[in-house]
Amino acid sequence: MRNPKWHRDEIILALDLYFDEERGTINASNPKIINLSKILNKLPIFDTKPDENLFRNPNGVNLKLSNFLALDPNYSGKGMQSYSKLDKEVFDEFFNNRKRLREIARKIINVVENVELRNKVYQIEDDEISELDSVSEGLVIYKLHKVRERDNRIINEKKKIVSKEKGCLKCEICGFDFEETYGNLGKGFIECHHLKPLSDYDSERVTEITDLALLCSNCHKMIHRDLTVSSVEDFREKWTIT
Repeated sequence: MRNPKWHRDEIILALDLYFDEERGTINASNPKIINLSKILNKLPIFDTKPDENLFRNPNGVNLKLSNFLALDPNYSGKGMQSYSKLDKEVFDEFFNNRKRLREIARKIINVVENVELRNKVYQIEDDEISELDSVSEGLVIYKLHKVRERDNRIINEKKKIVSKEKGCLKCEICGFDFEETYGNLGKGFIECHHLKPLSDYDSERVTEITDLALLCSNCHKMIHRDLTVSSVEDFREKWTIT
């Protein structure tokens, strides 16, 4: 059974190493390539690894970096021509934005190196967004966003504050009230959305009350799908929700 295709997060990490001025030669014995292989094997992404010995081993990482040679306009040779469509998309996206590439790569690695947080991210189920593998910051940061949204301590505190101030828990986008519609069944129920843009996510940062918005299930799912907006107000205005 073949190993799974490279995920966006993995390509981001490999490309970050490729552009590293102190990378050294593209060779499976390069310590930096060996280290990246270890990091890739710890990413909280794949449930199964059909071949533990071959999965993202140094030879595989070496081949991926050789694929980038074929895409690099500054390289005079040929490189490995077997690059994927996603390889090219990520390469083109970050070729002239290496600072952002480095920032995202560092954030992914910070999650990987935090065992407790890595396990929490791994437990987050896939959804239609993560399955498309198209979030610019990658699956790990996207799922870290969802981990933050499920911190019961801060969520319960947010609900208490809003309930005390307004006497109810209404969706901040459309105004839907679960208790008003479902009675006791909906009492105290509402979802939390983390307002921090994915590009600003940091594994070290503690979630604050002001980072959260209370949303109904529909609006919460839709605001996750529309990654072009960064606030509840922008989302409401864009979709003319009153």
